[in-house]
Amino acid sequence: MTDLRDFIAQCEREGELHRIKAPVDWNLELAHTAKLNEERSGPALLFENVKDYTIPVFTSAFTSTRRMAIALGFSPNLSMCRLAEAWMELTTKELVKPNVVQTGPVLQNRIDGDEINVLDFPSPQFYSNDGGRYLGTSAFLVTRDPETGWVNLGTYRMMVVDEKRVAVQIIRGKHADMMLKQYQKMGKKMDAIAVLGGDPLLNLASSTMVPVQTSEYDVVGQLRGQPVDIIESDISGLPFPANAEIVLEGVIDPDEFVPEGPFGEYTGYYSAKEDPKVFLDVKRVYHRDNPVFWATAVGKPINDVCMIQSLNRTASLWYDLKKMAIPGIKSVYIPPESCGRYWAIVSVKQSYPGHSMQVGTAVISTTTGHYGLKGVIVVDEDIPADDWARVMWSLSVRYDPARSTTIISRGRSTPLDPSLPIEAREIVSRIIMDACTPYEWKQKPRQVAPDEEMVEQVKSRWDEFGLGAVL
Repeated sequence: MTDLRDFIAQCEREGELHRIKAPVDWNLELAHTAKLNEERSGPALLFENVKDYTIPVFTSAFTSTRRMAIALGFSPNLSMCRLAEAWMELTTKELVKPNVVQTGPVLQNRIDGDEINVLDFPSPQFYSNDGGRYLGTSAFLVTRDPETGWVNLGTYRMMVVDEKRVAVQIIRGKHADMMLKQYQKMGKKMDAIAVLGGDPLLNLASSTMVPVQTSEYDVVGQLRGQPVDIIESDISGLPFPANAEIVLEGVIDPDEFVPEGPFGEYTGYYSAKEDPKVFLDVKRVYHRDNPVFWATAVGKPINDVCMIQSLNRTASLWYDLKKMAIPGIKSVYIPPESCGRYWAIVSVKQSYPGHSMQVGTAVISTTTGHYGLKGVIVVDEDIPADDWARVMWSLSVRYDPARSTTIISRGRSTPLDPSLPIEAREIVSRIIMDACTPYEWKQKPRQVAPDEEMVEQVKSRWDEFGLGAVL
């Protein structure tokens, strides 16, 4: 799989895609159709007849674990936890640098100067109170560190301002923000490229907490098992995927702003209010013949963003804990129901007193866990981190609020957290809930457990009992 079209075709082969040929309006109707479909756990959608456009719109790419697995090239039957483990294991190996090519499908059409009009693409109006049409909900921004040459891919929402400007919400502290501040000190504008479509792994990686000075192109090369084909711009030298559907190239002035938002975010709440944001001043557009526009409906979980963050943050947290050499980690999970970021669950095989609390405090100190995380639940090894029923059981029978709760009063928050006042979203409190039976207890509660021989005997007669597939 090398591009969005391969992914769409594979989803269709697996019965994970539905084509909508009936006319649909880009103004609210498209997004509402996608959202209602997602809430009933429906397939990915390809809208082939969007009002005013000949360009189809693809939505709901990642709202099922099966489609996440397809994007990764794994078995569609793997759980989110296992997908994240596989991601973690792959990214601990040597990364693969991209391959520079001279041409590719994205160069089939080039638009410059006065001919540029970003409204030629079917950016949806998602919700009635949104500040405008959003071109970038499944797009990523390519930028370069002016000192080291490090290339970053970052996911930031992008609102259409007019024919040649796209507002970009670059959140403070993100890698693109760090680079933008460098350009500001230099008194220069920052070259930037917005990419829509291409290998779906690029979209997954661009929203991952990748370490500073590591390029997401290299991460995807490792995950895919082959280098990403990139084209280096003859304007800025910035690399963009040769198989992208649509590319907008331009500059961002760190000292010029336009109103942006509000926007119905993946948390299920509108993000604050209309705020001044920097914008991409588009100087050139590339697109494939008959491009596919990729959009994400967002809104209340579970949506594409929540699923993407669940996968990549689970994987990056697992990686962080492995690098910290925390022993006994059996599984890790950041649920999509928590918007893929606010709660973490870790299963651990305890080896010494205080081991489970070490895990809890380690989680909030990691690269992944230090930003936005509100709570950590630690469970014993007999409970998989993504088994919600058993996690709740553990909180009921192994967790004592007075003994097992630790509150951290100050942690780094995200400006998208609606539980905090709009004017005070930099700091959040955190809770660690140790739902493990204390290791040092000499007399531990005795669990009920089925007889193993009898379990095997019953399984051998399952067909005879007419109960369907063996559990």
